[in-house]
Amino acid sequence: MKQTTFLLVFGVVLSACQAQSDTGGEEPGGEEHVELFTTPATKMGAATSDFGYNLFRALASREAATNVFLAPISVSAALTQLSMGGSEHAQRQLFRALRYHTLQDPQLHNTLKDLLVSVRMPGKGLSTAARIYMARRRLKQDFFALVEQQYGVRPKALLGGNKDVKEINDWVSRETGGKVQRLLDKPLPQNSGVNTVSAAYFKGKWETRFGQSGAMENFQVDGGAPVRIPMMQQDNYPVKMGVDSDLSCTIAQIQMQNDVSMFVFLPDDVTSNTTLLEESLTAEFVQDLSMTLHPAQVSLSLPTLRLSYSTDLLPLLSDLGLSEWLANTDLEKISNQRMTLGSVNHKVVMETAPEGNLYPDAASATHLSYRVDRPFLYLIRDEASGALLFIGRVVNPKDLTI
Repeated sequence: MKQTTFLLVFGVVLSACQAQSDTGGEEPGGEEHVELFTTPATKMGAATSDFGYNLFRALASREAATNVFLAPISVSAALTQLSMGGSEHAQRQLFRALRYHTLQDPQLHNTLKDLLVSVRMPGKGLSTAARIYMARRRLKQDFFALVEQQYGVRPKALLGGNKDVKEINDWVSRETGGKVQRLLDKPLPQNSGVNTVSAAYFKGKWETRFGQSGAMENFQVDGGAPVRIPMMQQDNYPVKMGVDSDLSCTIAQIQMQNDVSMFVFLPDDVTSNTTLLEESLTAEFVQDLSMTLHPAQVSLSLPTLRLSYSTDLLPLLSDLGLSEWLANTDLEKISNQRMTLGSVNHKVVMETAPEGNLYPDAASATHLSYRVDRPFLYLIRDEASGALLFIGRVVNPKDLTI
């Protein structure tokens, strides 16, 4: 487990804090390892999260110094459906990339299905869509039935051209309550056998409301002039917080309703290079954060996020160790004919708003400030399962639109 050194920030202004090393109290021989994930649900949550962090690192590396976003659990769902059509060897390759090889769960598909149901419960703010689309090549109907029985969505044979664009866009829109529109803007590759589609919409609600929103304030941009963006602000806002001297950042956990929270990783400097932060992210590290960050009340300023982001993730799969599988997908349970993977289309939409159930404690005075006014990373996490729901890097919020 990555050991993170936190500086207690009570009683001092956060902007004046200097990171310090914690040198005391550890027994010779190191700390005893504690198993953080002990149930099938939390182990599955950790696996889907670690896949998500790996995928995010690959995307962030290829799209350097830009805004990037993912809803990894929907990608996991699509690729897991696809794994059901592969040979035993092909399935092992996919399971390793999806991090399922660590689970030793004979009920893996049931566990994932239950996790998907739990994170999409009303009130959590997440809706997702995941489906396989295939060219008409003597397809085996048993595969269609198997996926539909397990995950409640039936793979679909492509019709060709713009008919597919409309069908896929309409289906994704229905699955996300009309929030994710136009996932595709052109037909899928005609020479491919299989394509996956995944999408997600997130608009969670804060546990504690923001009193001020919409005020235009400066956001510092690496190598450029500040941009004016709408911000949400609230004094005496309850968070959990810590300073990580190794990563040169301050981390805040902001509670949302229905056991969901946002983690914000704010670098000390104005920089779009967040590679060190990205490399640190694992399910174990974030679980450790949730247990070791310290409660505080702060003057919190947060950008109002309204974003849409889409990409084809197919080029990233080789970065996850799937080069051999991509060369020979061996989808023998889908068709006896050779089928290649043509695209892994993914689109996300996210919104934040100031509303919340609780009002901040007006009786206590705020001595700390947490102002997210420069490039940052954030993630949305389901606390019950530990599953990563959404992750993003914001370099310039002025570029974000829906």
